[in-house]
Amino acid sequence: MSSPTLDSIKQKVDDAILCVPDFPKAGILFRDIMPIFKQPKLVSNICSAIASHLRESYPQDCIFVPIRKLGKLPGATIKASYVKEYGVDTVEIQQGNLAPNDTVVIVDDLIATGGTMRAAIEVIEATNAKVLECFCLVELEALEGKKILPEHCNLVTLLKH
Repeated sequence: MSSPTLDSIKQKVDDAILCVPDFPKAGILFRDIMPIFKQPKLVSNICSAIASHLRESYPQDCIFVPIRKLGKLPGATIKASYVKEYGVDTVEIQQGNLAPNDTVVIVDDLIATGGTMRAAIEVIEATNAKVLECFCLVELEALEGKKILPEHCNLVTLLKH
């Protein structure tokens, strides 16, 4: 049996996402992806499809380097701040986890205004590593987050809302 593909799981993922009006503040239509995680088979299929996509697109071994919110990582870090739909935030990575010319694929749940993704790209490129692709489960197209990403960063999304 073959692994699920991004196209083959698209509808099930879309069906699992809840739209919550006026959260976290009035005028925001929040996309809640947490119901996905109540479906173990769907989570497994998402992981398999993403892994298959990455193996096909970038057939090489890779490491995992977490990009976290400010204050969640010990030691020296590289930081970047950004504006979100509803506030300002900062992300960081630990210094020394990436070397110059390392290649990176960023994986995130959702791209809205693009601030988080752009900040992630900034901290990665501050190490002189190279971003090959940015992958998100969901893109909120109306917020045009893709437009603030550097041209050299290919954005791949499973769903567009």
